[in-house]
Amino acid sequence: MGNLRIIGGEKRGLRLASPRGGRLRPTANRVREALFDILGERVRSARFLDLFAGTGAVGIEALSRGAACCLFVEESFNNVRVIRENLRVCQFEGSAEIHQGSLPGCLPSLERTGRFDLAFVDPPYEDTDVQLVLNELGLGGLLRVGAGVILEHRKSTGVPAQAGFTRHRRTVRYGDTALSFFEIVNAEGSNAERV
Repeated sequence: MGNLRIIGGEKRGLRLASPRGGRLRPTANRVREALFDILGERVRSARFLDLFAGTGAVGIEALSRGAACCLFVEESFNNVRVIRENLRVCQFEGSAEIHQGSLPGCLPSLERTGRFDLAFVDPPYEDTDVQLVLNELGLGGLLRVGAGVILEHRKSTGVPAQAGFTRHRRTVRYGDTALSFFEIVNAEGSNAERV
């Protein structure tokens, strides 16, 4: 994983640390590049949420591309240390907050941090109830109406058409990896902006 680096923006080219061993599967550089090509200017000045953050590469990429701030949520203490180091190297400590906790259980406690514009969800492939995570995001107060939710998953994994007020908009595939784009809608199902 020594190849992990920032793809674009202010800190383009900087290498990021990744923990040794373990089962961490950082989002591949090419998938990250495709993700941010799709999001485009929507990232600029956005409040970004990086769930199952791992190395923090996706949230740090968002900060490099002009996101106003990023909240990283990660369960592993070792990974939290890596995120902290990556933020230090990129000089983004002042724009970031790290919360160590398990998902989706810790999401309600994060609502004090305010509402977010974009959320990236990259759960471990094996043992995460994606429907439960999307439900919690869609029904809680963490995301504003119109916010985008991006789920990284295996292309063979089905995704729900909706979960709470979270509605599926489209899925794009890159090799064995897929990115599914969702949107937070209000109770009547209307939306403010599509990803």
